[in-house]
Amino acid sequence: MLRDVRPKSIGRCGSLQAEKHPADAALRSGPRSSQRSSQLRHRAHPRTRYITVGNEVKPSEPAGRILFQAMQNIDKAVSGAGLGIKVSTAIDMGATMDTYPPSHGRFRDDYISFLQPVIDFLVSKQSPLLLNNYPYFGYKDNMDTIPLEYALFASPSSLVNDDQYAYQNLFDANLDAVYAALEKSGGGSLEIVVSESGWPTEGGPGTSVQNAMTYVNNLIQHVSTTGTPRKRRKPIETYIFAMFDENKKGPPELEKFWGMFLPSQQPKYNVNFIYD
Repeated sequence: MLRDVRPKSIGRCGSLQAEKHPADAALRSGPRSSQRSSQLRHRAHPRTRYITVGNEVKPSEPAGRILFQAMQNIDKAVSGAGLGIKVSTAIDMGATMDTYPPSHGRFRDDYISFLQPVIDFLVSKQSPLLLNNYPYFGYKDNMDTIPLEYALFASPSSLVNDDQYAYQNLFDANLDAVYAALEKSGGGSLEIVVSESGWPTEGGPGTSVQNAMTYVNNLIQHVSTTGTPRKRRKPIETYIFAMFDENKKGPPELEKFWGMFLPSQQPKYNVNFIYD
């Protein structure tokens, strides 16, 4: 697909999955760094915006001990190639606690020990933190307290009031809880890029083609036109997960069904990328 789409038509977020390759060459330094820079210069897509080192790395994993070093080495190679691509990592809401109300959000004690140098690095590089923001999981795990409409951007009114901030959807509440956590950790100047967000079409409670279509289309409209209650300055840079269903993923079963398209390339539902 990327060969068929003109480079200026699409942005990319490249992922180096550190949690699967803890001894990856990203950790090496020395004579080979110039060789890596040369390879990056030839391989990087002109519209690559970010390289995410690891995806939802957990402190209990071996990758948690090497994440910061890997980010430094990748950034050194990227800078040496003169590419101007931001290096970051992606977290999920599991890295946070006390997220209700959002202003109370903070990073869990076991996470902050390895995230603090990452946050300091991102501040020094003026790079964003990447967040995989999935209201679906918040809804699924708290169906007794979180209405489906609140997770689907379909609530007719605000359901959460947090001092001067009012929240009409769970996506914004999640995002602002992470902003609050960053402010408590010296990362108040950072922007957050939503590196993944979507809704599964089957495999669990609240999953359906209709709900996925509602979520994705409402997501596009929302992030394209406004920020969060805490960050009203500009639209929210967001990447939809996923393009295709992945029939080899799981368990759980719902991991197979996040795509907007079937593996046959047939669309599962209509998506309007033209926002009002």
